[in-house]
Amino acid sequence: MPYIYYFSFMTPAEKIAFKTTLKQAGLAIIEQRIAASGKAADHAQQAANQEEKSSAGDKYETARAMGHLQKDMHARQLAAHLKDLAALRDINTDTICTTPIAGACVICTQFSFFIAAGLGKQLVNDQPIFFISPYAPLARLLGEKKTGNSFLFNGVTTMIEDIY
Repeated sequence: MPYIYYFSFMTPAEKIAFKTTLKQAGLAIIEQRIAASGKAADHAQQAANQEEKSSAGDKYETARAMGHLQKDMHARQLAAHLKDLAALRDINTDTICTTPIAGACVICTQFSFFIAAGLGKQLVNDQPIFFISPYAPLARLLGEKKTGNSFLFNGVTTMIEDIY
């Protein structure tokens, strides 16, 4: 099915259902990332704890420090994912938006965007959708646009076909 055709004949109820599907897909992605970050942090902590002291004391201290740095990095990622999860849970998908705000789908000639969380390009219902944060520069740019306006994305000029 051609890209725009998929979105062209959706009823308001289908649009809301699709936005709800997008939100659920985003929540699942973030929950997977939370699980992966938690496992990675635990693994880094275990690796640091298992490092045995040897006659090369500097090597031991360096390995433990690296393990702690990795654990801290994964802990920061985990905190960011938890923040994204909370923000996405607060997104309202039960209404049709007329402007590109948090919770809106912006359907363009070549791309589609869901303004909710910065998860990048995802495939939902066999359709590529860019999940973008409401605070991203692109979301701010879209916030100034309306249906029929054009803008530049990834070097391609695209026109907004629908906002819901």
